[in-house]
Amino acid sequence: MKERIKIGISACLLGERVRYDGRDSLDHYLRYTMGSLVEWIPVCPEVGCGLPVPREPMQLVGHPENPRLITKYTGKDYTELMNRWLRREIKRLRKEQICGFVFKSRSPSSGLRGVRIKTPDGRILKGYGLFAKAVMENFPDLPVEDNERMYNPAIRRGFFMRACIYRRWKDMLKGGMKKSSLRSFHEAHKLTLMAHGPGRLKEMEELLYSAKKSSSRVVFRQYYSLLMETLKLKCTVRKNYNVLKHILSYLKCCTPDEMRALKKGMDDYRRGEIPLIVPVTLINHFAEKYGLNYLRKQYYLNTFIEPCFLD
Repeated sequence: MKERIKIGISACLLGERVRYDGRDSLDHYLRYTMGSLVEWIPVCPEVGCGLPVPREPMQLVGHPENPRLITKYTGKDYTELMNRWLRREIKRLRKEQICGFVFKSRSPSSGLRGVRIKTPDGRILKGYGLFAKAVMENFPDLPVEDNERMYNPAIRRGFFMRACIYRRWKDMLKGGMKKSSLRSFHEAHKLTLMAHGPGRLKEMEELLYSAKKSSSRVVFRQYYSLLMETLKLKCTVRKNYNVLKHILSYLKCCTPDEMRALKKGMDDYRRGEIPLIVPVTLINHFAEKYGLNYLRKQYYLNTFIEPCFLD
């Protein structure tokens, strides 16, 4: 992409000393490696709503669907203060046009999953931080993750892949809801969708084929829903291998030696002896060598040469 994508992040993960104890939760990979590839939009809900550093630690108390933000020792209720800030911050994030968000795990404001919520009868249940919940409700299809899960390379690549496609979708919409643009978008992402959900791919293509019978707004809404659902499906070795076999049909111009080298790379990948990038690099080479525009435009192949997907 010509411009770095904007991704929201809990400010403490970038080294800002905004935690309740005056410390940070610096994630070196996110700040120094990914920070050179994306534009981080740091957010600290507690400091944002006006609380000082350091401050008394807080917890969520009440029903998981609508908990209160209460200080642990003095029992002060900061829920309304936080809610007023949330309304302003959601508007700001819309203007920033973020394409994803990385939250601080287990935080009562930013925790994405498994946040402790103390019920009036003393039980401990699990839910969402107030800010994380507000983001997910106001940006229902926004790619989100917490910092601990981002340590997993597959989860990290999946998150950034969804964020990049989310950005590409928004960029496409700037030109209006043109069905021709949607078909071009689909063609460029066809192999990616095949690698995540072959069955969903067929459903999406049936939607496009019958698009003349429906309004553009309806088609775009239905396609977008299927797109984001499909991208959340796990991309497995078996699915990737099937995509590689599908690609072979576009490489009939290769010499017998080139085809043998590619098939060997595919089989080695299937057996777990080499990473996927090896056969993909060969395919990219042959696509350039023989001017195969369909493959050269495939996001699935370009993904592996974009820096934000490097481990």
